[in-house]
Amino acid sequence: MRDIQLQPSILASDFTRLGEQVLATAVAGLTHIHIDVMDGRFVPNISIGLPIVQALRPLADEHGLFLDTHLMIVEPEKYITAFARAGADLLTVHVETCPHLHRTIQLIKEAGMQAGIALNPATPTTVLEEILPDVDQVLIMSVNPGFGGQTYIPNSTNKIRRVRHMVHITRSSAKIQVDGGINEDTIGEAVQAGAERIVAGSAIFKVTRADGSIAENIQTLQQATAVAQQLHL
Repeated sequence: MRDIQLQPSILASDFTRLGEQVLATAVAGLTHIHIDVMDGRFVPNISIGLPIVQALRPLADEHGLFLDTHLMIVEPEKYITAFARAGADLLTVHVETCPHLHRTIQLIKEAGMQAGIALNPATPTTVLEEILPDVDQVLIMSVNPGFGGQTYIPNSTNKIRRVRHMVHITRSSAKIQVDGGINEDTIGEAVQAGAERIVAGSAIFKVTRADGSIAENIQTLQQATAVAQQLHL
């Protein structure tokens, strides 16, 4: 079976307990933390930025965590060096914001980070043809970016399949990530379609039962993933 990596999106966390909740995901066995950075221009919301990445870096070093930082901002090339200095391990930029995408990917790698590219729901996969060999990750947005807690867009599943096929035929080493509307009901189809890195926010951090926990939410998603993989064999 493929190695499926569940990644908690801290956008859905309780920011007054951020360190504690990130640590809870690490104790539950997760190794990658997904950090969404929004500028209020590319997306209709403003979220966390450089200080949060910098604040999480010591915790990441102590517990062996990987900081996967997703820039939903215009002109991301202006901030590459700053995010590298803050401690990001991987920087994902949107193809829609990068007129000189190859140059931006080169700058990310030269700064010592892995490089990812993200596609909005309406952006066709054909934009990947020339850049796929140069990136470490392709992020398929399964909601329109800007807010957490949205519903998974069903056509995202076919989009993941198309990208999986492109990765296969080009022999790219890029990992396929999906972000948006992931819960125990949708994670299975994303995994079966070929996603390897699954970002979940509310499904991990929102504890709905009085006796529930982040660890139990993670276990629920992992169980749904295991079932999907068995059915796909």
